[in-house]
Amino acid sequence: MGKPKPKSSTRRKFLLGALGATGALIVGWGVMPIAQRLDTENTFPPKEGEITLNGWVKIARDGTVIVAMSRNEMGQGVHTALPMLLAEELDVPLSMVSIEQAPMDKIYGDITILPGALPFHPDSSTGVFMRGAKWLSAKAARSFGIMITGNSTSIRDCWEPMREAGAAARAMLVAAAAKEWNVPAGECRTEDGAVLHGSGKRAGYGELAEKAAGTRPGKIKLKEPKDFKLIGHSQPRRDAPSKVNGRAGYGIDVRREGMVYAAVRMAPVFGAGVQQVDEAAVSGMPGVLKVVRFSRSAGSQAGVAVIARSFWQAKQAAAALPVTWDKGPNAGLSSDGIFKQLAAALDNDSGFTYYKTGDMDAGRNAAKTVRAEYRAPFLAHATMEPINCTVQVKDGEVDVWLPTQVPGLSASAAAKAAGVPLGKVRVHETYLGGGFGRRLETDMVTQATTIAAQAGGVPVQVIWTREEDMGHDFYRPAAIARFSASLDGQGGVLAYDNKSAGGSVSHHMMDRAFGLPKLGPDKYAAEGEFDLCYEFPNQHIAHVIVDSEVPLGSWRSVGHSQNAFFKESFIDEMAHAGGRDPVEFRRNLLQRHPRHLAVLNAAVEKAGAPAQGRAHGVALHDSFGAIVAQVAEVSVEGADIRVHRVVCAIDCGIAVNPDGVAQQMESGILFGLSAALFGEITIKDGKVEQQNFHNYPVVRMNQAPVVETVIMKSAEPPGGVGEPGTPPVAPAVANAVFQLTGKRLRSLPLKLA
Repeated sequence: MGKPKPKSSTRRKFLLGALGATGALIVGWGVMPIAQRLDTENTFPPKEGEITLNGWVKIARDGTVIVAMSRNEMGQGVHTALPMLLAEELDVPLSMVSIEQAPMDKIYGDITILPGALPFHPDSSTGVFMRGAKWLSAKAARSFGIMITGNSTSIRDCWEPMREAGAAARAMLVAAAAKEWNVPAGECRTEDGAVLHGSGKRAGYGELAEKAAGTRPGKIKLKEPKDFKLIGHSQPRRDAPSKVNGRAGYGIDVRREGMVYAAVRMAPVFGAGVQQVDEAAVSGMPGVLKVVRFSRSAGSQAGVAVIARSFWQAKQAAAALPVTWDKGPNAGLSSDGIFKQLAAALDNDSGFTYYKTGDMDAGRNAAKTVRAEYRAPFLAHATMEPINCTVQVKDGEVDVWLPTQVPGLSASAAAKAAGVPLGKVRVHETYLGGGFGRRLETDMVTQATTIAAQAGGVPVQVIWTREEDMGHDFYRPAAIARFSASLDGQGGVLAYDNKSAGGSVSHHMMDRAFGLPKLGPDKYAAEGEFDLCYEFPNQHIAHVIVDSEVPLGSWRSVGHSQNAFFKESFIDEMAHAGGRDPVEFRRNLLQRHPRHLAVLNAAVEKAGAPAQGRAHGVALHDSFGAIVAQVAEVSVEGADIRVHRVVCAIDCGIAVNPDGVAQQMESGILFGLSAALFGEITIKDGKVEQQNFHNYPVVRMNQAPVVETVIMKSAEPPGGVGEPGTPPVAPAVANAVFQLTGKRLRSLPLKLA
């Protein structure tokens, strides 16, 4: 049998085809402007004593400002930073602002994620084609109006509409006061929640709100950064007190009158089903009310649930329940087999070319050629709050209480599972005890609604044990990346080639959420590889999508999490092969990228020299609109890798809440370090081998490094901060280990033995 013919495609061909497929939209709907995001037919509903000024702002009689909160708090600080945007333009102290869950409406939908998913190189020319594709995707996102918290877009997406909402409300209040006092509006100013006039007149926003309601603000002007009083100035986290004193409400804390509990057992093999259940064996156990079967649906594995009066009773009965599982089609699946499949794909498939520039033949007469292969395993999210969802199905209506990143999709999942119209579903959002992409999924909603529909109208709280959580996640893909670089006699890079293989997160998520076919390239699979800031004159970057029987999902920083390790490790390999210092090597490749160079220099300067017996490793990575450089100070004792200190510099544009930015860098670094040193999900006989934190460990307090963060001053619009801190830490540590030992660790987790 001959060698299979390589497959290939181009980015432009794919995008033109995709846009052509929506030609009807381009002709009619597409030429219309993107709709405004301030007002809605389903107005931000006022309660007694409140006046609605636009879709984001209500004002109470006492002057309290109520802000529509369209993003979920999962530790990233959006319940502090987002109100700051509106309060800044409205001229009110943050202490006067409270938040309220936004109603389901398109004005709150995220229009930043979809344009960000287009596979364009950031240095590419901003031509008509690229601008058109981005505009159309933003228009589509606005039409879909999906409310979502993820991809580090909360601040980026709300930066304009929330500030505009505050500025519009301020203009309406000023106009109302000017009319009342019979003075020009231009003579009035605002301060601390009041309108003032030079004559000494003063009126609080609470006094003016009713008069301002329903008026048109006219042309509004947003503040210049130099005039910011809140934005750019650190504010204490508004959710911190309740999280310290225990009053914060997470999904697992929900308590409803008459509520019962359910524990689940799901098929251990991916895609398997329930063959037989001996319900009678547990029916007499304390508190047991009912045993319920559920089938595989929307990504949820098939399984059984025991409903009982307490979770402990449900858990004990579920563990004792005799269940016979069928083996399903994936009983022979293994990690070894999956990596062999990925390697074969790299051997036989040229993949999709995400970026190519120059002439790769420029490396034919190279003084030295450097080649390397890197690997990354599947990873679980392992959020501290295990998967849970509380549902009540009663009288044709459904109430859902849960920690979620996608309230709208959760409502749709519940409606479908219960067989009711979407308008009969109410979603009550709670704090998230960790999201990291896991709670972008709705499998727990489908499952809990199916169980609750058989509970006789009482609320049912479904909680997964850690073992069920670990074995039934949507995992970060396993991946392999191969690199080849041609160097000249001075260590300069003549040609750079990178091809990787792995599963597609987008294919899996779009199939689960919308039933869409698994077609086309996936920007998230190759992000962090094709969108290089390094100035190689001749480069080619491709990726091969290999479908996965292991369910895949977004994991904090998505493709950047593994691709930064691949790319930044190989950058070091090239530097050492060419006899160059790794920092100087990077500096020479960033001459046309001053922001990246400044971030790299800031991190290196802050880090200084390593302590005796330790070494520094450096990594630089651009993701989610932010540039991050990290220097890891590492020591090695035997096979033990110890990270003592990480210096992190970030340029995220305007840092809305600098303390919050620093906190997210610390969080992202520890999350990424856990994966770098310990994280690995392995598959054997079609099921996950890891069960709990004893064999899927995370960094403990005594292993946590000191983290020092440098925030670069910038007047650029905000970038993301929730995810960009995670990707650089693994390669920074690996590069430090090489400095100490001379061993190049090319697989995660990093192991010396």
